[in-house]
Amino acid sequence: MTVQPNEITEVLNRPISQELLARDLTRLAYVARDGSPRNVPIAFTWNGSQIVMCTAKNAPKLPSLRENPAVALTIDTEVHPPKILLIRGRAELDVVDGIPEEYLEATSTYKMTPGQRVEWEAEIRSLYDGMVRIVVTPTWAKLIDFETTLPSAVEELVRRRALRASA
Repeated sequence: MTVQPNEITEVLNRPISQELLARDLTRLAYVARDGSPRNVPIAFTWNGSQIVMCTAKNAPKLPSLRENPAVALTIDTEVHPPKILLIRGRAELDVVDGIPEEYLEATSTYKMTPGQRVEWEAEIRSLYDGMVRIVVTPTWAKLIDFETTLPSAVEELVRRRALRASA
């Protein structure tokens, strides 16, 4: 299924999408080197055109992402009705020295006192000599809010019900 960039932009610019893109956790799905599916929660930030996640340079997911950079992301809420943003793209890996600003930004919502934040940041800086930025530019996006948009299977059921009712 080919999606035009303007269609992706339209989905990502919707108010609900923007709320979801302001959250701090996404679920990153990828294919492991053994061919099995993996799905891991990971902190992220949205820079207006890309999802940026940061991880340790020795993270097990990195060889898999180098071999097969196709990924899917899910950002959702825990309320009813759920709001779900689905994104697909390719992971680009960028090894950086030190702690990327995106990592500190992505974790800025963690509940800590200012003193705890200073201690936590010092601990992070002493632990990591660098990180890997996982950058995903969306190539497909869908927002499901169960009010104006539905999963495609449910859309099909609604259409079938309408046909039955009109027959």
